[in-house]
Amino acid sequence: MMIMKNNGNTFGTNFSVTTFGESHGVALGCIIDGCPAGIELSAEVIQKALNRRRPGVSPDGKLNASVTARTEADAVEILSGVFEGRTTGTPIALEVRNTSQHSKDYGNLDLTFRPGHADYTYDVKYGGCRDYRGGGRSSGRETLARVAGGAVAAQLLAQHGIKITAYTIRAAGISAEKRDLSQIEQNALRAPDNEAAEKMNAKIEELRAAGDSAGGIIECIVQGCPVGLGEPAFDKLDANLAKAMLSIGAVKGFEIGDGFAAADSFGSTNNDCMHAENGQPVFDSNHAGGVLGGLSTGADIIFRVAVKPVPSIFKPQQTVRRTGDFGEDGKAQYETTELQIKGRHDICLCPRIVPVVEAMTALVLADFLLRNIH
Repeated sequence: MMIMKNNGNTFGTNFSVTTFGESHGVALGCIIDGCPAGIELSAEVIQKALNRRRPGVSPDGKLNASVTARTEADAVEILSGVFEGRTTGTPIALEVRNTSQHSKDYGNLDLTFRPGHADYTYDVKYGGCRDYRGGGRSSGRETLARVAGGAVAAQLLAQHGIKITAYTIRAAGISAEKRDLSQIEQNALRAPDNEAAEKMNAKIEELRAAGDSAGGIIECIVQGCPVGLGEPAFDKLDANLAKAMLSIGAVKGFEIGDGFAAADSFGSTNNDCMHAENGQPVFDSNHAGGVLGGLSTGADIIFRVAVKPVPSIFKPQQTVRRTGDFGEDGKAQYETTELQIKGRHDICLCPRIVPVVEAMTALVLADFLLRNIH
């Protein structure tokens, strides 16, 4: 039987990030290659980004209904690539040690596969050679390495006046009614609407009590992006953003600008007409979401991602259990069983995915930006 290797751990070409580590392993982290020299960078800058993704806390620093009770410090250490507060142009290595694993909670998952998780697909692809504790490599905890890498990319983008802001616009079936970006860090859902966030959190409390979970929608806006980032054919900016977002484990959908609503629109209303101001073109609207022909238009880039409900719920679920080893044909035998998931889990991933969406956006833009800099 052929044992497949684990490729696909590197994102980006000019500014690349390779992540490593498992949920219950010794540590997680990333190697960043291609970051220019002279960028101001400190552990404190990266830590600030990691704290926003960190489990067990809400934006105000208190426990909230939607997130897991796993309380990791997520303390980052810069191992290389930074000297006297500035990047040196050499590979940057970042590491975060795991300190709060409860691996015993996953002892029954070595051969039994959780519905909605990657347990079964990983088990088959790698012939049973996988770390099943907390999902191992497929765990959402892997995203801390992306956030760390994205924090470095964001420092580069800031030098060029590019700002990225993501927020929850829908969770547990409840939508934000306004977009007040000043309120994002004032509530547990990271929503731009404090009143809607209270309703979201109340519904999530009900779901927690019932042993269930919720999904939602994250919106992201990029301000200050110059015209022309991206490539015209297979390497379009929006295509790369879609790939970046769909590489996040819980994300099941992506749309930019009007997205799927454009299907019910007309050319006369969907086109973004233009006029000149002070000799420069200005768009009258932004149905395209800041990207035309795979290239940035200079208008705000606006896109949304759909986040599925957390698959680790506390209700009994029917699944299968592998009853033996894989044969020469790469197949194994299974039996039907019932599973009761244990451990500490999020109820709604939206508030913790917000910084991950920002990080992956930063990685995409940094990669394209370095193509345009000579």
